[in-house]
Amino acid sequence: MKSILKSRLLKKTYSEKKALWGFLYVLPWLLGFIFFFFVPLLSSLQFSFSKITANSEGITVKYIGFENYVEALTVNTSFNRVLTESIVNIVVNIPLIVIFSLFLAVLLNQKFIGRSAARAIFFLPVILASGVIMNLESTSLVQAISDASSGAKVVNSLQSFELEKMMLQAGVSEWIVNYLTGSVDRIYQIVSQSGVQILIFLAGIQTISPQLYEASKMEGATGYEAFWKITFPMVSPLILVNVIYTIVDSVSTNEITDLILDTGFSAFNFGLSSAMATIYFVAVALILLISTYLISRKVFYYD
Repeated sequence: MKSILKSRLLKKTYSEKKALWGFLYVLPWLLGFIFFFFVPLLSSLQFSFSKITANSEGITVKYIGFENYVEALTVNTSFNRVLTESIVNIVVNIPLIVIFSLFLAVLLNQKFIGRSAARAIFFLPVILASGVIMNLESTSLVQAISDASSGAKVVNSLQSFELEKMMLQAGVSEWIVNYLTGSVDRIYQIVSQSGVQILIFLAGIQTISPQLYEASKMEGATGYEAFWKITFPMVSPLILVNVIYTIVDSVSTNEITDLILDTGFSAFNFGLSSAMATIYFVAVALILLISTYLISRKVFYYD
């Protein structure tokens, strides 16, 4: 039996072997998706078309059609506004986080004293944002850091006001000015959400063969040209990975998720909450599909 399996593996092409190992790699996630996510997703979709009431006999699910969707989009006073703000924040923050992560990864890949400490500092916000640490008491270090960040946001607002005034006087487009000053105001959020992306980019940069840089240097290429001709194309697959990760990370906890949770578990309107979650799921899925389609067309794969 072993000899038969071994002979079959030897007969497979390199592409088939890659596909097989890739399937084995994602198999744990696939099983978890089927058993722990797909079934609740179908239940949530069913609840979104139903009115759920609890009585002495248990939970009653009554089909009411699209009434929950109509209420979410036309009757509820907060859903449309919060949904729009959340999507806009996601679309605005994605390029900022990815560009900042790539820039920091390139810097942290250089040889300098204290490089390991610098890498740990930029990954520290990821640890502080973990579920265990965020559940500490309000008098903890996390609260102190949060208060300090609030003060930093005030300072950033003052600095961005001066920056906005200076760029407008220089004749820069108002749209570009608003985008840049908004980036300055969100600098703490950008840094706190860039830790994992920096590590991914850093790992990708370190896999690039030094011989490519040596050859480019011998040809007289500058550091700027080496980045755009070697580093950027080689890490372009990781740009797609980081964009997807950033979108998923951004949609997991924000105002719209808080509204969905409050509607379901505070107001006990599970049908309306499920309808809101379904609309939000479709919106995020569209953002993921569009982003993946646009970026995958420019991705360079080195064989």
